[in-house]
Formats: sequence, C-alpha cells, structure tokens
Amino acid sequence: MFNPSRLTLARHRRGLSSRALAEKAGITPVTLSRIENGKNAPEPDTLYKLALTLDFPEDFFLGDVYEAPSPDGVSFRSLSAMTARERDASKAAAPLAYMVQDWVDARFNLPQADLLDLSAERDPAAAARALREHWTLGEQPVSHMIKLMEAKGIRIFSLAEETLNVDGYSCWRDDAPYIFLNTMKSAERSRFDCAHELGHLVLHRHGGPGQGKQAELEAQQFAASFLMPEADIRAKLPFISSLNDILRAKKRWGVSVSALAYRLHKLNIISDWQYRGIVIEIGKRGYRTTEPNGLPREESAVWKMVLEDLWRERLTKREIATDLKLPFIEVEKLLFGLLQSPANETETSRTKPPHFTIVGI
Repeated sequence: MFNPSRLTLARHRRGLSSRALAEKAGITPVTLSRIENGKNAPEPDTLYKLALTLDFPEDFFLGDVYEAPSPDGVSFRSLSAMTARERDASKAAAPLAYMVQDWVDARFNLPQADLLDLSAERDPAAAARALREHWTLGEQPVSHMIKLMEAKGIRIFSLAEETLNVDGYSCWRDDAPYIFLNTMKSAERSRFDCAHELGHLVLHRHGGPGQGKQAELEAQQFAASFLMPEADIRAKLPFISSLNDILRAKKRWGVSVSALAYRLHKLNIISDWQYRGIVIEIGKRGYRTTEPNGLPREESAVWKMVLEDLWRERLTKREIATDLKLPFIEVEKLLFGLLQSPANETETSRTKPPHFTIVGI
C-alpha cells in the first residue's frame, strides 16, 4: 500500500515545498495535499510522476512506516543560519541512515555503545575529563576522531548537503548514538563538530535541543576540553608569542587555528590583548575560510571494513540501495566524505574483487 509519510520524507530530502513538488510533477497542489495527508492514494500515473520528480524508486513509497528521530531528540548547530528547507532536508537523512544501519546490523556485529550519561554534570570540562578517563585516553590528543567514535559504538554518517549552514547533528535511537557530519567542512572543523556532537550525546540525552543556546555552549566547551585537554595544552604551550606559534602547534590536537587560539585565551595562556591581535591576524591571513596547513580528512574504519567484506560476496552500495528501495545517491551521500575511495562502485571494479585482509570488527 502507498505510504504517504514516505512521500513527505522524500520531498523534505529533496528540499522541496509542497507547491514546488506539485509544479515540478505536473499535478495540482490540492491533489498533492490530499495524497500527502492520506486522503487519497495516487493513481499509477501520478505515482510515476512523483517518483520521477523526486528521483526515488516507486517501491520506496510502498514501504512500511519508517522510523525517525523524535522532534526533541535532535541537536542542531547554527540554527540561526539554517533555513527550514535545509533543516528538514538534513533531518530527512536520519530515517534513511536508520534503514542502511539496520541492513548492516543484520549482517555484522558492530561495537555497542560505550558512553556515559553525564547529564547531571554541570561542568562540561569535567564531563570531558570523565569520558576521557572512562575511555582511558589520558591527556594525550585524539589522533582520529571518527575511528574513536566508531570503536565506542557511535554510528557515523555524512551529510552531503552542499551548504555550509549545516554543521551536523546528533541523536539517540533507543540505545544507539548517531552523529551526522557535514563533510564539506575542513578536516579540523569536522573533528571539532564530531566532538561537539559527542558532547550533546553525553550531556543532553534527556533534554534535546530545547535547551537552546545554553546546550550549544556546553557542547562547545565539552568539545574544546575533549580535543585539547588543559594539562596537555599547558605542558606543550605554556607561552605564546605570536600566531605562528599556534600555527605550528595546532596539528598536535587536530584543530583549527581559531579553535586553538580561543582555547588558549579561555585558559588564560594568552591575554585579552594578545587574543584580539591574533584574531585580527587570522582574519587578515584568510584563515577564517581556508585552514592553513590542513590535515587530511579522516576516514571511517567501520564503513571501509563493511564495504570491503560485502565486496567479497560481490555486494556493493548499489545492492544495499536496491534491497532498501532507496536511490543509490542517498546511500552514497550517507557515506560521502567518510571514504576517500569510490568503494568499488565502478563497472571495471566489479569484474574482479580486490585483494585485502579483513580485520574483525
């Protein structure tokens, strides 16, 4: 049977209003409204037009009711800069990711969540230290955020939204934590975004985004403390004379020059006067939009192993999409930026499986 909620999901994913979809599909807004509200099932010709316009398989709209995050269970950043269309399109990625994750979970034993509920902790820095201690990280920098998150049972997906207004978001699905990252950002920014969303997962699991600016501030403080532990910062950078000192040091913690400068200021390693001068210099050098001495983008270890193991059985992302009645591009977008290779999707690569060794997950 036709599922109207799936039509709404696909429309949001494509960033279309009801009126825009009706116009593109060549049907009346009233007809589309009655279909989306479940008052009428679409005629075969109408369903064909809608599927073609949205670039979703027709069978997708005949599927079961899908699972989506609760409205209060998603923590978004940069809400002031984000349009409603961008927000809805980004949130619509979560149900599709759930479908992909369920497909994978039925075939692989992935790590279970190993997070703490730190919602009672009032000091985000203390919460970051507690989680570091729980994970036995000590005071050393985190060399690879995505691999660490995956090892601790967090499901990581990418947001290929083609906009810089969406940083990412996080949510809990029962006992499984999810993080969605906009991989258009620099590697340093993505690492900080990942730590920011980790902060939401452990600090605000029960509160949701309704806590507003205060929750965002706490997640920022958590991320700074988690990525740049105070003891390590003070040991390695007890004194700063210029922006060049920060440029040389930022690689150790894998953060942007702006993030490290801000952290040094908050720890009173640099004065207000020094910080103002450094911020001005960062702007003059163009470091707000282009990160100097950029790091290579982090890759997913879990998705690489999963896709390589599937390839041993001649299965690719296209087969996942076909099984789930999803457009291939949607599966591709969820992994875009998490893998540097095309993940065995070319026609030539399908003639012969590559040689590799699979490490157990």
